[in-house]
Amino acid sequence: MHPIITTSKKVLCTALGQIPRGHLVAASSLVASLLVILALNPTSPATEEVFDAASLEQDQDIIIDTDDTATASNLLLVSNQGSNQAADTASFSVPDANSIFQNNSNTTPKETKPSKPAMQELTIKSGDNLSSVFGRMGLNDRDIYELFDGNKSAKDLRSIVPGQKFEFLVDAQGKLQELKYYKNNLDSLKFTRNENGFTSQQISLKPEVKRSFRQATITSSLFLAGKQAGLPTNLTMELANIFGYDVDFALDIQKGDQFKVMFEEQYLNGKKIGTGAILSAEFTNAGKTYRAVRYTNKDGLTRYYAPDGKGLNKAFLRMPVEFARISSGFSLGRLHPVLNTIRAHKGTDYAAATGTPILATGDGKITFAGRQGGFGNCIVIQHGQGYETLYGHMSRFGKNISTGTRVSQGQVIGYVGMTGLASGPHLHYEFHVNGQVRNPVTVELPKSVGIAANEKDRFNAATQTLVAQLQDFDRNGHLAMGESKTKSN
Repeated sequence: MHPIITTSKKVLCTALGQIPRGHLVAASSLVASLLVILALNPTSPATEEVFDAASLEQDQDIIIDTDDTATASNLLLVSNQGSNQAADTASFSVPDANSIFQNNSNTTPKETKPSKPAMQELTIKSGDNLSSVFGRMGLNDRDIYELFDGNKSAKDLRSIVPGQKFEFLVDAQGKLQELKYYKNNLDSLKFTRNENGFTSQQISLKPEVKRSFRQATITSSLFLAGKQAGLPTNLTMELANIFGYDVDFALDIQKGDQFKVMFEEQYLNGKKIGTGAILSAEFTNAGKTYRAVRYTNKDGLTRYYAPDGKGLNKAFLRMPVEFARISSGFSLGRLHPVLNTIRAHKGTDYAAATGTPILATGDGKITFAGRQGGFGNCIVIQHGQGYETLYGHMSRFGKNISTGTRVSQGQVIGYVGMTGLASGPHLHYEFHVNGQVRNPVTVELPKSVGIAANEKDRFNAATQTLVAQLQDFDRNGHLAMGESKTKSN
């Protein structure tokens, strides 16, 4: 045997003799395991890298992270880096065969299901229209056409106003599947796609209605007193309208005047969402007290009455068109602007832009709605007690207005135009008493008719609670706000 080999053998035996037997057994087991792995994976890229002498020479600085699970190739590299690193091998944990095979196998990761499209909310801004709203959701006019096609309820979408909300459900292909249009806190319209297009559903939530109370003493103005009492501004204005026939709120208000109001508040899921109507009210002016209760009659008309059933408001509005000017007054000898002849003008002309709303000046029943000679599109309303009004030259009639329709004071019955014999857009308005024409501007307007005798019992049953609660509040002055829950009349 060659002397070098003999010397090397002696050195090796001496070195092995100094290694504890337990370490030798562990090393032998490790080598055996690695040989089995190599035999099972002869073409493993890691194995080829380990035994590539060139790569070993180039990769002199090999970093081992002791926190990571060692792979077979890492362990082999360590064992081939010299005796000065041999002791470090004891700090590595050897993975079992199952984990090694799992690391080396080409398993296909599980496919994750795409998340379900979520509803996206959008608020209408000033200047928005349907095209701009749909555009912000990545939709176009074709999507609007599909929604409107054969769906009558979709016409409501033409009336969108700033502050209203939409909710869109668009699928992964960019196709609209569902749309919710929130008209207000309580009413919404839902569109759902099916195989034939879209179906629609009207949704109306019913709020919880509570009765609340406010009172105040006037020191400077009704408006300021209402604000200090926490009364919403619109109800302060309504309070003035209720008692406006008996009290001139511009001239008659005095320091020390008082009011008490019971009104509705609406709640949804415990949250206040709005203010309802005044149910009963009391106003004391210069020491005289007036009371009012709200009542809806058998015909569905709602008015305010004194507790004894007498009417509080005027039976007629003085003007049927707001913000208009008189272009031609009542005259029995006026030169007709179109016929150019002297002809009695038995009404008052109110000049206004085409399309300006025309209001019924009093409660009543329409006895004529149609085309009538020089009046063009014309409406005649019979109010009872010998009173009748006429409205001429309309561009068109109001919604659901026709002969036989019952209307209430202030209801829109049509729109200003210039049909018939008219030189420009205006409303011709006539006021008749017992068949005789009167000047609408100067005629004395009667109070509204009180509760009819055959409806007095119904009125008392509906309003007694309102009167009693207002009196209770008057006596103790601190009835808890919202303690009573009820339906409005």
